[in-house]
Amino acid sequence: MDRKIRILIHVLLVLAVLGLGVAGFYKLKSGREALSRQSPEASLPLVRTVPVKIRDMEMTLSGEGTVRPLAETQITPQVSGKVVHISDELVNGGAFQKGELMLAIAEADYEIAVTLARAGLREAENKYENALAESQAAISEWKSLHPDREPPRLVAKKPQLKAAKANLEAQQANLEKARLNLRRTKIHAPFNCRVSAEQVDMGQYVSPGQALATVYATDAFEIVVPMEGRSLKWFDLPGFTTDGKKGASATVTAQVAGDRHSWEGEVMRVQGKIDPNTRMVNVVIRVPDPYASTPPLAPGQFAEVEITGQTIADAALIPVNAIRGENTVWAVNPVYDRLHIREVDIAYMDEQGAVVQSGLKDGEYVAVSSIKGVTEGMKVKYVDITAGDDS
Repeated sequence: MDRKIRILIHVLLVLAVLGLGVAGFYKLKSGREALSRQSPEASLPLVRTVPVKIRDMEMTLSGEGTVRPLAETQITPQVSGKVVHISDELVNGGAFQKGELMLAIAEADYEIAVTLARAGLREAENKYENALAESQAAISEWKSLHPDREPPRLVAKKPQLKAAKANLEAQQANLEKARLNLRRTKIHAPFNCRVSAEQVDMGQYVSPGQALATVYATDAFEIVVPMEGRSLKWFDLPGFTTDGKKGASATVTAQVAGDRHSWEGEVMRVQGKIDPNTRMVNVVIRVPDPYASTPPLAPGQFAEVEITGQTIADAALIPVNAIRGENTVWAVNPVYDRLHIREVDIAYMDEQGAVVQSGLKDGEYVAVSSIKGVTEGMKVKYVDITAGDDS
């Protein structure tokens, strides 16, 4: 009896173990099948964004160009002769005030010419006085014989008197020319200027029209800045966007002696023609008295220009890479995390960013990175790159 019970118990234990193994196998199998049928949760596209801040914005329009003088001219003599005086400032980089003596040519020949012309004038004056006296005597004699008749021209010696007067006027002009040539032996600065080139030496014989030096005016300099036509409406441009003569103020900045320096300027005008290749309008900025500060603004320098423009109400400044195409942005609603494709009105755009007049709302974001398959209203995950963490 005991032996049979023990055998029965062993059999029951084996069957229980087998039953548990079979049950575990089916349970594990059903769990794996359920796991294989689960679909993973879809990940949202990640976009980098910047926040939109709506405010009244004073337009600052930027450009760049090369500094150039208002006037640059060659100094040439109007008479010939030997150079007998050269100013110490007549060197490359030298400076002159208007009317200051630059160089002188030997005067002796021209002083002699003045003396000869003066003598010729005296002789012509005597001839004219004699001809006038003879004419008056002839007229008086004729009238005494013919009181009721005018004397003929030849009797009154009119041709001789006319010739004497013409000779007198010619000698007067000859004296004036001699005096003028004498004055021209001294060459003076035509305006406040600096010398950019010099090609004359002491004792050199010079001729009329020969280039002796090149000078440029220093009272003011100009910078020509190419700008898009649509940006001109945002600042005062005399004769173009305003009837007044006062243009918008501007700040000119250049790198001088290793440091950045600034000068105040003014918008003066636009050049006569639009560039046919770029369709850009050349705006002229003038800087008065560029040598008043140290270091000065010098011609030939590359300069950056910032023009102070009008104030635009309820505008936003966004990065240029937020613009898709010509005037489209991807705006992200921070409440629903959804992306919207918007058309915006761009007032002005440069390397600093794009000024948007309308089409955006304060507090939303614009995408500055690209994603594939963009659709209106799609749900996204966005990162505010100005804050450095997820929103």
